[in-house]
Amino acid sequence: MTMINSIPCMIMRGGTSRGPFLRMSDLPSGQDAQAEILLSLMGSGHALQIDGIGGGDPLTSKIAIVERSSHANADVDYLFAQVDILNRRVDFTPNCGNMLSAVGPYAIETGLVEPQDGKTVVRVRNLNTQRLIECHVPTPGRQVSYEGNTSISGVPGSAAGIQLSFLDIVGAKTGALLPTGKACDSIEGVDVTCLDAATPIIMLDATDLGLSGDESPAELDGHSALLERLESIRRKAGRSMGLGDVSNSVLPKPVLVSAARDSAITLCTRYFVPHRCHKAIAVTGAIAVASAVSVPGTIAHRIAVESGRISAGECLAQVRLAHPSGFIDLDVEHRQGNACDIARVSLVRTARKIMSGTIFYTASTPPGETMPALQAN
Repeated sequence: MTMINSIPCMIMRGGTSRGPFLRMSDLPSGQDAQAEILLSLMGSGHALQIDGIGGGDPLTSKIAIVERSSHANADVDYLFAQVDILNRRVDFTPNCGNMLSAVGPYAIETGLVEPQDGKTVVRVRNLNTQRLIECHVPTPGRQVSYEGNTSISGVPGSAAGIQLSFLDIVGAKTGALLPTGKACDSIEGVDVTCLDAATPIIMLDATDLGLSGDESPAELDGHSALLERLESIRRKAGRSMGLGDVSNSVLPKPVLVSAARDSAITLCTRYFVPHRCHKAIAVTGAIAVASAVSVPGTIAHRIAVESGRISAGECLAQVRLAHPSGFIDLDVEHRQGNACDIARVSLVRTARKIMSGTIFYTASTPPGETMPALQAN
């Protein structure tokens, strides 16, 4: 029997993503049970997610689950969930830095963190990666401020800037910056870089696939042969990276990189999620690419050197990446000039509170339709 239930919810935009923010304490303890609720909330199983609040796009089919943390160096825990649109599946394995942009404001709004006058630093433990992030939230008069002059590509208008500093990002999922032990591998006759910094990615030179690198997401999504080839390479790379069978996981994410025409741009990127091209770029994906720019032998480093954006052996502190909606700036801090030892990567995002209230979901779904949730680390 299906019953209607409800749960407190705040819908927020974080960076270039949007979704509901929930308290972990309001959900059941098991991830399979949690997945049932999240699928119902988002309306998965339908292209438009018509029976829920998902927007029929991977960027608007995301959920953030937040709770007070027991970690000595964190204020709150953040668990990210990517909810499949057509298939009844929830993936708890990836991270989302865009949704993370709104975790600090949400924690303050819901009383999990006490605001300070001027700016409040919210220390977040990401449960998907077991890594720490500092979120610097504007709080004039001890209130979260969403209004400001910061603009980010992929979001209309401007808002208050929120600085995110990702700490100790190397080996978030695999335990190593270069999980295969090499900066460049060959898979199916194509040079690839398998790298794990904030999130596991596979980097390819767009020109090796017969592309210019600045194609639109619609063009790339309509290239079925390309998508099939990327998926084949991605699955083989996943095994090489120690991630096992990744056919039912969104990790690792493929990224096409190329030289930028604009001299102010370090690299041009096209990021996949993983079966469609992102309309911008994920924060964690941008961090991974920015980290790779300084690592000798990687695809990113090779292109950056050949295009004159970096000198061989140089550790680039400021990286600007072009993506389909514009660009993103990142500050990369290396320890003692070691390209493979990254202390932190920082960037500025924005967030907005859209609504706060009660959201309704069904307590059960037709038998046999739901796949088990993928487990976070």
